[in-house]
Amino acid sequence: MMGEFNAYGVYIPSFLIQAICAFVLFKLVTLWTDRLIAKGWIGFPGVFNLSLYILLLMCMHWIFIWHFGR
Repeated sequence: MMGEFNAYGVYIPSFLIQAICAFVLFKLVTLWTDRLIAKGWIGFPGVFNLSLYILLLMCMHWIFIWHFGR
């Protein structure tokens, strides 16, 4: 399994790339979920946002394993 990428002699951990991709996706999803928070449909926004980011990070990790683990 790969653990890092080499970009012009600089080693970049694959988990860092996964975290950045998950964060970008999280910011796109929060455009929709912020409306739900404003309407009061989500009780604990901090816990919800943390859980959403962890879920997206797990999905991104699974995609990396599925795509690059072959």
